[in-house]
Amino acid sequence: MRFFDTHCDTVMHTYDGTYDFIGGDTRGHVDLPRLLAAGHAAQVFVIFVVASYYRDRDLAAQAEAAAHTIRGWADASDGRLRLALTAEDVAAASAADARHVTALIGLEGCDPLGDRAENLRHFFDLGVRLVIPAWEDNAFSGAVFGAGGGLSVEGRKLVELTEELGAMVDVSHLSDAAFDQVAVLARKPFIASHSNCRAISPSPRNLTDAQIRVLAERGGVMGINLAADFLSADYLTAWDATMPPLQGLDRATRQKLRAEAGPALAAIPLPSLDWVVRQVRHAMALGGEGCVGLG
Repeated sequence: MRFFDTHCDTVMHTYDGTYDFIGGDTRGHVDLPRLLAAGHAAQVFVIFVVASYYRDRDLAAQAEAAAHTIRGWADASDGRLRLALTAEDVAAASAADARHVTALIGLEGCDPLGDRAENLRHFFDLGVRLVIPAWEDNAFSGAVFGAGGGLSVEGRKLVELTEELGAMVDVSHLSDAAFDQVAVLARKPFIASHSNCRAISPSPRNLTDAQIRVLAERGGVMGINLAADFLSADYLTAWDATMPPLQGLDRATRQKLRAEAGPALAAIPLPSLDWVVRQVRHAMALGGEGCVGLG
C-alpha cells in the first residue's frame, strides 16, 4: 500500500537550525528514510510563516527560504524525493515503485504574500501547488479562531488566481463563512488537507456535516488529522481546560506557554485508534470513501 499525505510542517525545523531530512532526523515526525520505509507515494510539505508567530521575520523571505529548502531536499536525494509541479507528476506518484517519494509544496497561510493576491505568482514559480489562504485572520480571509469573517476582495482574487495557475485551494483553517464563499467561488475541486468531523470532536478546526457533504459533492477530499484534540471530544475538553489560547501570540510566548502546560498535557490520556475509525466512518457516511484521505 502506498500513502499520500496532504500535510506536514517538517520544513519548520530548518528555520532556526539544521534538520537532516535526507539522512534521518528523529527530532521531527517526518524524514526521507521513514517516508520510504512507510511506503509513501507523496507528501505535501507546507510552508508555515504567519505574521503573529514570526513577528521578527521578513515573512516573504522566510517563505522563499523554506521553498528553496524543500527543493534542495529533492536535489540532494539522488532521485529518492521528486518535486511535483504538474497534475501528471502527482498522478505518476501513485503508479511509481516505492523507491522514491513525490513532494508537493503548500503555503499554510498567505501572510508572505502581504496584502496582494498577485504575489502568489512568485511562489507558484517556486513550486507552491497548494494554498491555504489564512491560518489566522489576515488580508485574505478570516480563520476559525479569528473574528469569523469571510474572504476579502483580495481573498476572492486569491482563490481565483490559485485555480487559474493550477494550484489547489485548501480550506483547512478557514472560517465557516470563508468556506461557504470558497464553495461558491471555486470552479474546481478543493480540499481540507487536515480537518476532521466536528460532529465527533467539536473543534472549530473540524468540518460540519454540511461542509463535508459540500466538499464531497465538489470532488474534494478531507485529510483525517491525527492531532488528539481534533480526533476526540474527550481529549478536546481536557485540552481546552489545560491549555490557554495561543492564537495571535508570537512564537516565543507560544513556546513558553506550551512548555509550562507540558506536564499537564502529557497527563491527558491520548485517544485510541478507535477515534480515528470513528472519524473516518462518519466522514464516509456523509461523503463516501472518495472524500476521505490522510492529513
